[in-house]
Amino acid sequence: MKNKVQLIAYADRLGDGTLSSMTDILRTRFDGVYDGVHILPFFTPFDGADAGFDPIDHTKVDPRLGSWDDVAELSKTHGIMVDAIVNHMSWESKQFQDVLEKGEESEYYPMFLTMSSVFPNGTTEEDLAGIYRPRPGLPFTHYKFAGKTRLVWVSFTPQQVDIDTDSDKGWEYLMSIFDQMAASHVSYIRLDAVGYGAKEAGTSCFMTPKTFKLISRLREEGVKRGLEILIEVHSYYKKQVEIASKVDRVYDFALPPLLLHSLFTGHVEPVVHWTEIRPNNAVTVLDTHDGIGVIDIGSDQLDRSLKGLVPDEDVDNKAALIFEPGRGLGTDNTTPVASLAWTDAAGDHETDDLLSNPPIADID
Repeated sequence: MKNKVQLIAYADRLGDGTLSSMTDILRTRFDGVYDGVHILPFFTPFDGADAGFDPIDHTKVDPRLGSWDDVAELSKTHGIMVDAIVNHMSWESKQFQDVLEKGEESEYYPMFLTMSSVFPNGTTEEDLAGIYRPRPGLPFTHYKFAGKTRLVWVSFTPQQVDIDTDSDKGWEYLMSIFDQMAASHVSYIRLDAVGYGAKEAGTSCFMTPKTFKLISRLREEGVKRGLEILIEVHSYYKKQVEIASKVDRVYDFALPPLLLHSLFTGHVEPVVHWTEIRPNNAVTVLDTHDGIGVIDIGSDQLDRSLKGLVPDEDVDNKAALIFEPGRGLGTDNTTPVASLAWTDAAGDHETDDLLSNPPIADID
């Protein structure tokens, strides 16, 4: 990846809402502006329960948007990044539907995680309370396998069923995604939700040593296919630094909230410190489709004794300020990111003007 501006966008939100229209716009109106583009999920369906991050078929382009030929065409002038959704797939996928119908007789039965497959000897309240999940409640929902009710692992929503990345079928599925990306001249794969992709009894099931092994294995497969691997994880900043050595690129999720912190407090020391220790292979971001991170600069969510880049009270105060009434934002946000524009976060005309016409400075 060249050290140039990269665009992140949904294909259906540019031009007439197709991949070919995106290509036309990037080659005309934005000719020379973006070196590459991260096309957010355009698989079947792109407008599911989680805006494409719950694919029914991860290897097929939603025909309403175009085809893999359109992706290959865009790759002639721009580096292409595409998501590989490692942790889960849609409950409407043919594989999971087969399990619902046939239960343990389905060839895809080992592909999906249940509570009993992770805890074959039973579990305890302590085990369950220790599982990290980016949503309230336990990561299980009820599904009937051939008429028998089972507790299926769902890290995110009930419509997104978790994959057993240890199983042969689960791994074959992930490699089919990699193969399709390589065949379509994709240059970079972003491992989406990979932090949750390795479950193990007695752990938090998030960014554990087993997760790191999974990431290393995925990168090895990427190298074989000429694919660079970028990881997407909202986590404690030292884990971001650690994981950077395992992949080709990481997102610098700490920078946006640190810049907001500087704007709100007038203190630049935390952001200066971060520029001194951030990984050299980090991709600079000011925002993503998820929004601006809040937890990325605070204490470790799993061990509060591990302090963050700024004091926790500053993180809490910033979140409260961002979501205060009058900014056009909800106050019951339960996700680790703030989905808003920078001018909304600033919330006053003086800072709006500053963000709309920012001074330009180099940080060496």
